[in-house]
Amino acid sequence: MTYRLRVLYNLGGYLAAACLSLICLLITAQILGRVIDRIAVASGADRIGLAIPGLSEISGFLLVGASFLGLAYTFIHGGHIRVTLLIGRLPAAIRVWVEVFCLGVALVLCVYLAWNLYVLLADSIAFNETSYGLLRIPLWIPQTAMLAGVGLFCLALLESLTHTLITAIRSPQLFIADDSGHE
Repeated sequence: MTYRLRVLYNLGGYLAAACLSLICLLITAQILGRVIDRIAVASGADRIGLAIPGLSEISGFLLVGASFLGLAYTFIHGGHIRVTLLIGRLPAAIRVWVEVFCLGVALVLCVYLAWNLYVLLADSIAFNETSYGLLRIPLWIPQTAMLAGVGLFCLALLESLTHTLITAIRSPQLFIADDSGHE
């Protein structure tokens, strides 16, 4: 299946990869800072104190961004876990309608999640909520990444559902889904 909004889904994947790369970079910098401190102490000098304050909190927020921004990208590339043991044995004309049902349920749940994330984000902005850690990071920042990722996932599900529904109506006997569930 070709996705019309593949550029957006790829952008989400690239942003997720950037979040993971930034986590790796920050942790590497923290490790190097500790190594330099130990070398300084071993050579008789005082600790330099090369530490990144709030690293675990920042890494956690970046992990949230990576997890949610990568949802649509993973979906369109067939990376989500699917159990096709039962529906893989069904005739194509029935399997396509099971796919429509599953995609419909997934879309409804995803839209529900997106709506609640929007409400959460609006509350965080209205009440100027910040994190409780060492750094006072405004919570709307990671929540925006969550909402953007779920929004992209909703679009990917809607696109897939539309395409599968058209196939189910026009020619259900020709429905062939690969392991990812995409035609």
